[in-house]
Amino acid sequence: MSDAAALPGQPRGLVVSGPATARAVNVLAPNPSAMTLDGTNTWLLSEPGSDLAVVVDPGPLDEDHLRHVVETAEKLGKRVALTLLTHGHPDHAEGAGRFAELTRTAVRALDPALRLGDEGLGAGDVVAVGGLELRVVPTPGHTSDSLSFHLPADRAVLTGDTILGRGTTMVAHPDGRLGDYLDSLRRLRSLTVDDGVHTVLPGHGPVLEDAQGAVEFYLAHRANRLAQVETAVESGHRTAAEVVAHVYADVDRSLWPAAELSVRAQLEYLRERGLG
Repeated sequence: MSDAAALPGQPRGLVVSGPATARAVNVLAPNPSAMTLDGTNTWLLSEPGSDLAVVVDPGPLDEDHLRHVVETAEKLGKRVALTLLTHGHPDHAEGAGRFAELTRTAVRALDPALRLGDEGLGAGDVVAVGGLELRVVPTPGHTSDSLSFHLPADRAVLTGDTILGRGTTMVAHPDGRLGDYLDSLRRLRSLTVDDGVHTVLPGHGPVLEDAQGAVEFYLAHRANRLAQVETAVESGHRTAAEVVAHVYADVDRSLWPAAELSVRAQLEYLRERGLG
C-alpha cells in the first residue's frame, strides 16, 4: 500500500462522511464513478458554537442524499442557512434546486442560471454566516464558472473540481480553457504561500494535507502533458483523438473522452501561442 504522505498533496486516506476540519464536515454522495471517484463531497460548513451552516455543492439530484445532508446538519444542532456552488456540473449542482426547497435557502453561484435568489458570487466576495467567513476565489479553467472558497480560520480551501483529492482533473473544453486553468492554479498557490493555506477540501477524493504540494504537482503535471501533446503534434498526430491515443495510451480507456476534452484545450492553447 502506498504511503499517503509520499503521494501528491498528502491525501488523508479513505474518503468518508464526517468531520474534516474544525469547521468542515463531509457528506459523501452515493455517486461513485471513474469521473467522480468515491462520489461528490458535499461540504457542510459552520463556525463552532453557531447554529447556522453553509452547504457547498449539494451534489446530484438524489433525494436520500439531500435529506441526509439536512439530517447531518440537524444532528449537529445546525440549520442550513445558505447553499453555494463551486460550478455547474450536475454531480455538484443538479440537486441544488431541490435542496433549496428542503432548506428554504438561496443558492449562490457565479453563473446566474444556477442562482436561486438575488445574490451571486464573484471575485473578492466574502460570505459570512453565523460567524463563519468564506472568501470567494475565482478559479476558472475546469469550467468557466469554477470557484474555490477560502476558509481562513481552518487554513483550508474548497476547490470543487479544480484540484481533486486523487489524480488530476480535466479542462472541460470548450467551456474550460487551459490558460485560465493555469492562472487558477497559480492563484491557489499564492493562497498556500501568502495566506498559509495547507488543507485542500476537494469536490472528489480525500482531503489533502499539503495544499502547496498538491498545487505544485498539478502545475508540473500540466506542463508535462502540454509538452507531450506538443511533441505528439510535431510527430504528425493532428486530431485530438490521435493525440489522446498516443499520449494517454497508459490511461484507462474509459477516461479517454475526458482526456480528449483536455487535449482539445491544450491544442487550442498551443495554437493561440503559435506552437501547434
